[in-house]
Amino acid sequence: MSVLMDGKALAAKMREKIRIQAAQYAETNGAIGLAVVLVGENPASQVYVRNKIKACEEVGIRSYSYHLPADVSETAVLALIDELVASEQVHGILVQLPLPAHLDERKILRRIPPQKDVDGFCAENVGNLAMNRDTIVACTPFGVMKLLEEYGIDPKGKSAVVLGRSNIVGKPMAMLLLNADATVTVCHSKTKNLKEICASADILVVAIGRAKFVTADMVKPGAVVIDVGMDRDENGKLCGDVDFEQVQDKASFITPVPGGVGPMTITMLLYNTVQTAMRG
Repeated sequence: MSVLMDGKALAAKMREKIRIQAAQYAETNGAIGLAVVLVGENPASQVYVRNKIKACEEVGIRSYSYHLPADVSETAVLALIDELVASEQVHGILVQLPLPAHLDERKILRRIPPQKDVDGFCAENVGNLAMNRDTIVACTPFGVMKLLEEYGIDPKGKSAVVLGRSNIVGKPMAMLLLNADATVTVCHSKTKNLKEICASADILVVAIGRAKFVTADMVKPGAVVIDVGMDRDENGKLCGDVDFEQVQDKASFITPVPGGVGPMTITMLLYNTVQTAMRG
């Protein structure tokens, strides 16, 4: 039977530390501020934004929420970001993705300077990560690294496979594992011999958005399995990209869905926001 990696418990422990840091900062500098920009009426995005705002309140970070209509002009979005960049009360800026199709996502994200980029998406922060320099790191893969650390799993010398190559999870995840001295393989929809490659992994990180895609025959006995997916199964029940029932007895450590990686993502956003404030 595998060990369940409890992201909820680790998130609670980390948030208490973040709350103390935020309070100490506020004593001499005023409250740490996070601005969240939401464009349109995407229901999932609205839920994510509400959760982020609630989490900010819990740790004493002041949140500034901006909900713009779906047909807002790019000029207006950029103007708002420029205002937030100039504000001394705002230490971090987050633009909730995805954006409506008429807006240039890359152009809008580029407008956020590295020192206020709490998502770790801007080119400078990604470049620093690639060069193994201290920087702001994308929240979900950063949360995965904290989970590995919490459970005493050192990637050094291990074979790590990352299933998925998105800019938000897959690529930064691969770089973090590489920086931790793992031997890293990134797989995607065009990968040949996918099953065999996954089954060779000591650490398998799955982030492809396909419910229960990874089955027991794709997992090496004793592997650490990190499921970043958040899907619905055929009955509408929340599940991950890994077939948990099949895999849990084969893995040494596994993250559940929900309660694994999910709680860590927002926690690392709070962590990043405190970091951007303290860096000035």
